[in-house]
Amino acid sequence: MGAHGKDGTARELSEQLAQANINPVTGLATDYLNHFNEAVMLLEMLPDCPDCIDDFLAWRPLTYREHFAASRFKERQMAVAAYDAADPTARDCLDTLADTMTDVLQSARLAMQAGLPAENAARLARRTAASLKPLIARAGAIINGEAVSDADAQAAVDRLMRR
Repeated sequence: MGAHGKDGTARELSEQLAQANINPVTGLATDYLNHFNEAVMLLEMLPDCPDCIDDFLAWRPLTYREHFAASRFKERQMAVAAYDAADPTARDCLDTLADTMTDVLQSARLAMQAGLPAENAARLARRTAASLKPLIARAGAIINGEAVSDADAQAAVDRLMRR
């Protein structure tokens, strides 16, 4: 196969990834962030709708692979294969941020399961949502191919922990 054939195959693969909403450069899909955005949405609703706490408490952490295995995402198998083939640095940065977001959400869930008064639960929900938004944005930047390094991901985590 000549160079033209390889270019055509690469271009076709790139187009397939793009059509599946998988970044063809990074091999990562923003659909995974929906998992965290759902939790943030529930946290933002909680101060005005305390009954939403049960929905938030029902949220469960999922890894990238678990998210796609459980999703209705049409190209979920392609998303997992692309993730497995993704640049390890970008994948590790995304995983570091996802682990941190999961830890933050799990801590909030544990505190709310302990029966916090509604006012304290609302305050915790607002703070948790606010702390997650920059991490979700950073994860989106990684997925979309902005320059990444382990130091970048760690710096975002460190900023969160200083709050």
